[in-house]
Amino acid sequence: MSASSASSSSMMAGPMPLQQGIINANQARFAGNDEKIQELLRELHTTIFDTQKERENGFHSLDNIAKTHDKIQSEQKLTTYYRQKLRNLYSTALADAGNECDLLRKGLAIITQIKTLQEEKRMAARISGMHPHDDQPRKTMRRGVLMSMLQKSAQTLPLWIGKPDEKPPPLCGAIPSSVDYIAKPGDKVAARVRTEEGEEQWILAEVISFNPTSNKYEVDDIDEEGKERHTLSKRRVVPLPQWRANPDTDPDAIYSKGTLVMALYPQTTCFYRSVIHVQPKTSQDEYLVLFEDNSYADGYSPALPVAQKYVVVPKELRESKRR
Repeated sequence: MSASSASSSSMMAGPMPLQQGIINANQARFAGNDEKIQELLRELHTTIFDTQKERENGFHSLDNIAKTHDKIQSEQKLTTYYRQKLRNLYSTALADAGNECDLLRKGLAIITQIKTLQEEKRMAARISGMHPHDDQPRKTMRRGVLMSMLQKSAQTLPLWIGKPDEKPPPLCGAIPSSVDYIAKPGDKVAARVRTEEGEEQWILAEVISFNPTSNKYEVDDIDEEGKERHTLSKRRVVPLPQWRANPDTDPDAIYSKGTLVMALYPQTTCFYRSVIHVQPKTSQDEYLVLFEDNSYADGYSPALPVAQKYVVVPKELRESKRR
């Protein structure tokens, strides 16, 4: 058989050894992730049942407290016996509540692990599907589907539930990331890019990679599904919040009224300068922001809702505020 025939047969037989090795490695990673996800789902199932059991214990303790108060009220006398009994019942109720909180935090941590593994699997599949000589863009996602996905992502952003006196971490609500933080592949960020017209614009993007040598990110425009890839310095990339903040328990993690921010304009994938008009009152509420708009007499649009996940303050805005 000739060399050309052997080469043709080799090409027909399947991928090149290096490419096949990458495919096999990714398949092994997918299988490992799937197995780990199933294990975590079983653990989550058990945790949910344990949480319900602790909640029932708590209800029982609260019922006993209420009955004891009724007896004290009917007898119009707080004896030493009832005082000690109430003390014991309240201690039990506090312990029940603490156990339930611990289990809820455990459940949230498991859910976060599952989402992380699913994201790793998605990004690995995406990267393995890329070819250095393939310049064909992927099929663009329909806009309605994209907007729905972004809304769901904001609604399912994990709520930070800290222990008593525990401060919320970086990337919780209004708390910025640490100086040395590096966003992971798959993370959504606000990215400052230069348009074809030469203008600067902040867009919603997805991190593909980070090069520690050049200190630059590679990001994809979320609205173009890979058609637009940008190489940006770290200063031009702002990680989005990874937890929602609860205004009742962590008010310091909520932007105050009048704060100058960059917010995602509703039904778009672009961030624009705006001012916080109304803070969220609950962890489920959105901000109401006023976007800078010269078409209005006062220079601002009417108040529009924007989820916590899509409100950030780039370093340049923080610096301009200090000047």
